[in-house]
Amino acid sequence: MAKICAITNKTSIVGGGYSNRTRATKFNPTGKKRKYQNLQKKKVFVPELNKSVNIEVSTRGLRTIKKNGAYATLLKAGLIKARV
Repeated sequence: MAKICAITNKTSIVGGGYSNRTRATKFNPTGKKRKYQNLQKKKVFVPELNKSVNIEVSTRGLRTIKKNGAYATLLKAGLIKARV
């Protein structure tokens, strides 16, 4: 499974490592390093649907759910269908 946030669609990035030795001598560069999102597996209860949804979401996505509400956020992300 890809390491992508279900709400924000954020994924990993590649950042260059830079050691203190490199700063001191301008030599001995380090390689690239992949930096992953802070993903959490969460079970979110949606009161409008009266059911729970399991999602893998970043901590920023959890703050978005807390701010906008579970139903609105998951609906916008396309993880649940609109209630009829």
